[in-house]
Amino acid sequence: MSSVRFSKITATGGRFSRSPARLLCMKTDVEIAAEFTPRPITEIASTLGVHEDDLLPYGRDLAKVSLAALGRPSAVTKRRKLVLISAITPTPAGEGKTTTTVGLGQAFTQLKESVCLALREPSLGPCMGVKGGAAGGGYSQVMPMDRINLHLTGDFHAITSANNLLASLIDNHLYFGNELQIDPRRIVWRRVMDLNDRSLRNIVLGLGGRIQGTPREGGFDITAASEVMAMLCLASDMDDLRARINRTLVAYDYAGNPIFAESLSATGAMMALLRDAMNPNLVQTFEGTPVLVHGGPFANIAHGCNSIVATKLAMHLAEWTLTEAGFGFDLGAEKFFDIKCRTAGLDPDGVVLVATIRALKMHGGKDKAELANPDAAAVEAGLPNLEKHIESVQKFGKPVVVALNRFASDTEEEIAIVRARCEQLGASFAESDHHGQGGKGAIELAKTVISSFGGEGVPKAAGLRPLYELEDSVVEKIRKVARAMYGARDVALTKAAEKDLKQIEALGFSNLPICIAKAPSSLSDDPALRGRPRDFEVGVRNIVINSGAGFLVVLTGDIMRMPGLPRVPLAHAIDVVDGKIVGME
Repeated sequence: MSSVRFSKITATGGRFSRSPARLLCMKTDVEIAAEFTPRPITEIASTLGVHEDDLLPYGRDLAKVSLAALGRPSAVTKRRKLVLISAITPTPAGEGKTTTTVGLGQAFTQLKESVCLALREPSLGPCMGVKGGAAGGGYSQVMPMDRINLHLTGDFHAITSANNLLASLIDNHLYFGNELQIDPRRIVWRRVMDLNDRSLRNIVLGLGGRIQGTPREGGFDITAASEVMAMLCLASDMDDLRARINRTLVAYDYAGNPIFAESLSATGAMMALLRDAMNPNLVQTFEGTPVLVHGGPFANIAHGCNSIVATKLAMHLAEWTLTEAGFGFDLGAEKFFDIKCRTAGLDPDGVVLVATIRALKMHGGKDKAELANPDAAAVEAGLPNLEKHIESVQKFGKPVVVALNRFASDTEEEIAIVRARCEQLGASFAESDHHGQGGKGAIELAKTVISSFGGEGVPKAAGLRPLYELEDSVVEKIRKVARAMYGARDVALTKAAEKDLKQIEALGFSNLPICIAKAPSSLSDDPALRGRPRDFEVGVRNIVINSGAGFLVVLTGDIMRMPGLPRVPLAHAIDVVDGKIVGME
């Protein structure tokens, strides 16, 4: 359930079936979404200047936009601005990063600014598990919410199928003679599915006798962690995607030589499965703000950013592009800068860092059940987490606006404490009530972003400063990220990780960027440590080569690439009633 303070809304896009009353009541996001009638997607496309030949409709409410649109002239004449929305370390109290991105975009629309959002696609795993949907909340949602949270246009299914096709071709090659002399004990390519299922993390394949295949160990990751997902999100075009698939490491032969996907003649069929998935999906917010939703890697186990082509398309079609990266700044945003921006040649204008009083209280030691009670001391105690993230933004050389996602229980004293600390640290500050008021509630935030990052006469921020050089050793890259982003004292590699490192060096992959897989609920690799942990080591247990994606996945702590379901999954509440999906939050 979402606690929503209703107030009058000026919606520039869709229309509401009744005027919101000035009262505090309980409504779910689904119930709020039911009040909204979306505009035809052709109208949304026309506001961006998308050529009709480049619009590929999937019904009335959503469409894909052909990559050919990137090659057409754009109506944008002013300097294009790119803004990243990130957040403090997540807590069960919620921060609302996607909701803030949507509300901020709607505020830009109300201010008559040229804007387009670039967001990730939700995964079925969290939707059916514990986290729920990822289409915003309250009066700052992306529509159609149910289709976005479920199958959308089938991109996740295409990625899953392409991944598993390659897996099946490997096993088929083993069955029919194994000409490449693949060592079944050293196959590194895993199957994936877009659901949480801990039972599939480690399995035995090929049981049942000779005609059933070659018995070997294997397992499943979640689709969001698939290297195919990363390749699609980091590819600049179809030719780049083809090259990435070709160079994807899948196994080793008996002599220890690497085997790549190209040797299995897998690329063509995988490209066919991914052809339509490479085109970004166009949808809209409640207030008619255009949104490109494309790609969905998790930031704790993958690089956590939407696709490069969607971001570049948004920047091609609008003056302001607002995008977000998963979990806290230490995870998704670090990878956004060090992997995505480096790969795509992007140089963002600034960062919006989302925080809530409730989350700061939890970082200050407050129990979740007591968060609605005023407690200025708990807010003060939780500020070090916010301070660390502000410092982290500044390490990349970018200005930051702290967006306080306001709840009804927040007091003026608590807010004043956060505002004062932000000013001391050189960060701009703005409150926002986009959840309850839509774009109207984020006007102050939008004006602060414009004046800070790209208003009239405001120069572009200094060029991006990555945390490490590609020429640094792998261990030094990990150490630099751990110290700068997490505040760690050092890193410690297991013997397995040291063995992986020798393999990486032998194959010549040491110059790749790193993608650290880490617990999202803490700055450290221990998920139980809230606030700002100090004087700790980050334990590295393995380093995985993702040569197609073009990075090394560094597995820390006990992080898993296939999540499990909670005791009471959200799937228990989801149903279809009178033809409508209910229970999805």
